[in-house]
Amino acid sequence: MTSTPAPAAAAGPAEAHLPDTRRLAPEADPATAPEAKAGDATLYERLGGCYGIAGAVDILVDRLFQNVKVNANDMVHQHHGNPANAAGYKWLVTSWSIEAAGGPRCYIGHGMDIAHEHLAIDEAGFNAVSKEIEATLDFVGVPEPELREFMDIIENYRAEVVQA
Repeated sequence: MTSTPAPAAAAGPAEAHLPDTRRLAPEADPATAPEAKAGDATLYERLGGCYGIAGAVDILVDRLFQNVKVNANDMVHQHHGNPANAAGYKWLVTSWSIEAAGGPRCYIGHGMDIAHEHLAIDEAGFNAVSKEIEATLDFVGVPEPELREFMDIIENYRAEVVQA
């Protein structure tokens, strides 16, 4: 009679929720990221790296998908109105934000002009998204200097995004 080996014991609750960071670039994992000197830290680092940015974007996208002013644009609502789009959109916004803040290159989406050309975004729509970004950064506790620096980046893309 042959016996089948017993399956390995499942990880305990504490271990089950720890992220497997073996495949992350060292600078992306807070446990292995090099120590940044206060004056040398990039905005990416000051925002908490990929974990901090991803956490803020997770909240932001949920808020954008529910924002009445943002979704007043029918073309935007076609995307935001489908909850199945949230995960991919969160990934794109996170990776774009990581790069925009001076982190590792990871964004594979289109440039802002191409990504938004079919959406007919007007000034009011851009302002609604900008206010939601600012409110989310404030909500998650981003300090004022970093919040202002990130909002300056967003403002620099106004001409590429507003096309109506």
